[in-house]
Amino acid sequence: MSAPARIGEVVGIALVVGAALAGCAVGPDFRAPPPPRATAYTEHPLATTTAPTGAGGAGVQRLQLGRDLPGEWWHLFGSPTLDRLIREAIDRHPTLIAQQAALREARDNLRAGAAAFAPALTGTLGGERERVSGASIAPGFPGFITNVFQATVGVSYTFDVFGGQRRELERLRAQVEEQRFLLEGSYLTLTANVASTAVQLASVNAQIDATRRIVALEGAQLARIRRQYAIGIRTEADVLQQRANLASVRASLPALLQQRAAARHALAALTGRLPQATPPVEIRLQDLVLPADVPVSVPSALTAQRPDIRAQQALMHQASAAVGVATANLLPSLTLNGEFGGQSLQSSTLFGPTAGVWNVMGGLTAPLFEGGRLRAQRHAAIDAYQQAAASYRATVLNAFQNVADCLTALDHDAEAVQAQNDALAAARASLALIKRQYDTGAVTYVTLLSAQRAYQRARIADIRAVAARYTDTIALFQSLGGGWWNRHDAAGHVPERLRPRSIVSGNSRQ
Repeated sequence: MSAPARIGEVVGIALVVGAALAGCAVGPDFRAPPPPRATAYTEHPLATTTAPTGAGGAGVQRLQLGRDLPGEWWHLFGSPTLDRLIREAIDRHPTLIAQQAALREARDNLRAGAAAFAPALTGTLGGERERVSGASIAPGFPGFITNVFQATVGVSYTFDVFGGQRRELERLRAQVEEQRFLLEGSYLTLTANVASTAVQLASVNAQIDATRRIVALEGAQLARIRRQYAIGIRTEADVLQQRANLASVRASLPALLQQRAAARHALAALTGRLPQATPPVEIRLQDLVLPADVPVSVPSALTAQRPDIRAQQALMHQASAAVGVATANLLPSLTLNGEFGGQSLQSSTLFGPTAGVWNVMGGLTAPLFEGGRLRAQRHAAIDAYQQAAASYRATVLNAFQNVADCLTALDHDAEAVQAQNDALAAARASLALIKRQYDTGAVTYVTLLSAQRAYQRARIADIRAVAARYTDTIALFQSLGGGWWNRHDAAGHVPERLRPRSIVSGNSRQ
């Protein structure tokens, strides 16, 4: 029989015997935890429409229960500047690049682990020159020098009788799943951070503009009081008080300018650039559109949509498979080894018909005494699974809390904007009235100063309240999972489209 035939025979025997001995893998079969039996996110039903906020409050929002988020949810804000910033962040941020490399690493490890189910072939080619003692052959036989040449192919196969290798491969698959969702989580966190920072920058820009307008008004008021002082209508105390008020308003500008600089620096880092090499980002609140229709997925789908929950579920899967691996290590293992080749005293006859050698050997190895090490390792694996299961439940609870907080925040934000709009209108009207009364001498300067400060506070508070609606809408989209399963550019930025079957069929994918 030729060498290839011999090798094929040994490999065939290994595969047939392995298939015959393969049975159920030891250890638990992992089942994804069922989603919580929740029909709502909050203890009391929420209104599907937020309170009206007036023209300056960014409008009414309507909750669309049961609808999916779009994959690129930031387009709902209607800002080309925001779209550009997020695209740059996706393309350049080191975190995503690192997570993509980690995913490739996990997949390569999975491919390496799958090799355990194939026979291992090794080839050896060697030569040896030695002096042999004649006494080892017969008394008085003279010693001699000889050459020994050999060429062999070895086959080794370990039968996965109790499924330890299958459980290890299952663990590696779960590692790939974990890395996939860690990547999605990083993607979601990055895009949400860019959007939130852009809103923060827009809010600070609006506060700076408002403060500068107030400075201009206060400067005009100071000039008017100085003219009145020159003709004897006002006192020097009035001039000094107005100067102090103007200085107080101006003193608030440096802190706002620093907030703007910090937001720009943060956007530079989020888009993968150094601050010094990044042109200043210009974005205003009026450049953003508050989404009027807000998709809100049903509670039963949340566990399948949140990347952090899916990553934690994959950790549970890994821990479950590790229990099977530890259990299999307690049981015997069967290995088959075979070798075929040639051995000759002359290299010219190494591959001749008379130089052939072969052997087949099987071995059964069982742990007899390990000082309790293997059993302790199995108990530790079970403990790790229980820890992963508890962490999964904590992650689910945190996810539902996030969504509930964001939903109630949207409603309360609208009420806050409505109240701030009313407060700003009242402060503006009050200031105009008191200015007229002050000019006629009907009220003191202290009254005017109080009205000016009330208007300043109301103007800044109104801007912050409007910005909070944008920020909390972004937080809601993030808490719902970000719509990654609907993203059309996944092939370009995520190595594989990750649409889970659970969102379609209601069953978690393994």
